[in-house]
Amino acid sequence: MLDKIFRLQKRNTSVKTEIIAGITTFLTMAYIIFVNPAILSQAGMDKAALVAVTCLVTAIATIVTGLFANAPIAMAPGMGLNAFFAYTLVITQKISWQTALGVVFLSGLFFLILTLIGLRKKLVEAIPQSLISAISVGIGLFITFIGLQNLGIVIAHPVTLVQAGNLTETILIGLAGLIVMIFLEMKKIKGSLLIGIVFATILAILLGKVDKPQSFMSADISIAAVALKLDIVGALKWSLFGSIFALMFMDMFDSIGTLVACCNEAKMTDKTGKIRKLDTLLTIDAGASMLGAAMGTSTTTSYIESAAGIEQGGRTGLTSIVTGILFLIAMLFVPVVGIVPSYATAPALIMVGLFMTKEIKRIDFTQMENAFPAFIIMIMIALSYSISTGLAFGFISFTLLKVISGKIKDIKPVMWIITALSIFYFVIPLLTKSS
Repeated sequence: MLDKIFRLQKRNTSVKTEIIAGITTFLTMAYIIFVNPAILSQAGMDKAALVAVTCLVTAIATIVTGLFANAPIAMAPGMGLNAFFAYTLVITQKISWQTALGVVFLSGLFFLILTLIGLRKKLVEAIPQSLISAISVGIGLFITFIGLQNLGIVIAHPVTLVQAGNLTETILIGLAGLIVMIFLEMKKIKGSLLIGIVFATILAILLGKVDKPQSFMSADISIAAVALKLDIVGALKWSLFGSIFALMFMDMFDSIGTLVACCNEAKMTDKTGKIRKLDTLLTIDAGASMLGAAMGTSTTTSYIESAAGIEQGGRTGLTSIVTGILFLIAMLFVPVVGIVPSYATAPALIMVGLFMTKEIKRIDFTQMENAFPAFIIMIMIALSYSISTGLAFGFISFTLLKVISGKIKDIKPVMWIITALSIFYFVIPLLTKSS
């Protein structure tokens, strides 16, 4: 029966292989159960509810992917996207987390519309690969900066803005977790980030820095503190359309990059090299973001960690279903996750930042009109503490430098629209203040 549903023989796999692949994907990306609530709780959201929602949304989106796309792709609240939610929308722009959930919902809705009417391809093709890679690097630097702050290594300074913090016991605990992660990555052991977080947390308990959980499992799971709290009407403001636009593009680039990489490795391409059911996967991705916003979490997207399961032989949706079921089971361990301190999850942010900055090798630094926009995206995302601001600077500078260098033909029509929206992003706050 499973062979008939998932076409196991046709894709040269077996039930045993798919189960092992599903477990591998879960272990590789399970760190999100700890990290996503740690980030979003800084926006004022209930951490225990966020743990449950993270598991639930990941499980639903991943299982749906397995059933309807028959693909070994896992989906979960995206790294970088959750940082945009907490640090850019809530902390920097000072909107409520309920309104920020509305922004996530609308970005998912627009992503869905673009996919259904076929405009998604034109938007992606309009932006050079160097800028797309720069976005990944910039978000990686941003996440690393946040990780260093959460760990306590980087602290505020009234003159230089930032400085190195003094070594403390908690910083040393976090660094011990980081060393474990790096060592396990060097040995190519799956679940390195998860193991590092667990190691640092146990060390914190042994040193008396964290209290032991009152219980290890609990069936009393509630998401009421964050579920159905989104404010869509509040998100429908001119001042937030730039953020909706930025979030939609981040999700789009993240999803397409992940799907292209993973689906090619899983041999999910036809004779022409096109990915089978790509539109179905992107539709599920957009729908998952809308569902996640309704349930109380940031943008849900395809996870590159799916490649770990694919490397173990995962070729069908059965891999995804196994991963999703494990995330459902993980919901029972909310009490344990709740005690994990921020300095134990901070090393995972640093490692994710490292992984994302690998994209820098795909940036063309040989021509200034390509190099500077990519550079300014990377720098401004991290230093302005705003992903949308970094994108806007990059898109505007790209178009401006192409015009100055007399290479207007290199600017695709859709890129003019993107640039206009980026200018609009900067102008709107000025108009709002003057009115």
